[in-house]
Amino acid sequence: MPLHRDGRSLRVLTVNIHKGYSLFNKRFVLHELREAVRAIRSDVVFLQEVRGASEPGARQQQAAQYEFLADSIWKDHAYGRNAVAPRDSYGNAVLSHFPIVHSRNHRLSVERIVPQRGVLHCVVNRDVMPPVHLMCVHLGLLEADRQHQLEALSAVVQAEVPAGEPLIVAGDFNDWRQKADARLRRIGLTEVFRHTHGRHARSFPAAWPLLRLDRIYVRDVKGVRPLPLPRHPWARLSDHAPLAAEIELDSPEASP
Repeated sequence: MPLHRDGRSLRVLTVNIHKGYSLFNKRFVLHELREAVRAIRSDVVFLQEVRGASEPGARQQQAAQYEFLADSIWKDHAYGRNAVAPRDSYGNAVLSHFPIVHSRNHRLSVERIVPQRGVLHCVVNRDVMPPVHLMCVHLGLLEADRQHQLEALSAVVQAEVPAGEPLIVAGDFNDWRQKADARLRRIGLTEVFRHTHGRHARSFPAAWPLLRLDRIYVRDVKGVRPLPLPRHPWARLSDHAPLAAEIELDSPEASP
């Protein structure tokens, strides 16, 4: 079960679940993924490449993967659809132990880019002030597209997140050239693993991580602590390894 019910710190997990398939689409592993995600005992989970429910009248009815993963553990969840195909749709999702009082999916891509990319913005209420803003992100594969998407993400942060309210931005940034930090630093975001260890975590491919693609950024928090995760069973559950961190928030007494 989630650990931090007083809301003064959050354990967060981010993982690209590859639509529930293992590396190279060899196996459908959604049930194993659910057990692995639950074992981390996170308060908040950021998911990328998660399937939504099939549309009414679809040839094969399919339940939403984020609902299956959240079942009986995380009280609230939100989904932002970014890509639609004749028999498929997928996007980002957030699972939260705390109530999600607001959610909105913002498009980050221009119309010509397929698949579309987006950021799912959620606000959670911890029964203490201020609320926490969560943004689940999946950026594109091409450098030029990512730069456009980072500018759009920065605009969303500046427009939607008041100064002083804690913000966590996590997901698959596909930033193999290590250029995202310079842009996100301008809006006050700090990456947890780079801040602590001096470099981003290796996360792709999960079986033998070489590239540093996945991130957890924070702003207006009291402290951060990256959490080590076991290689197994994650190495056989997706093409991306997950990242986890403990985020310390200001106590209620420190809030305005």
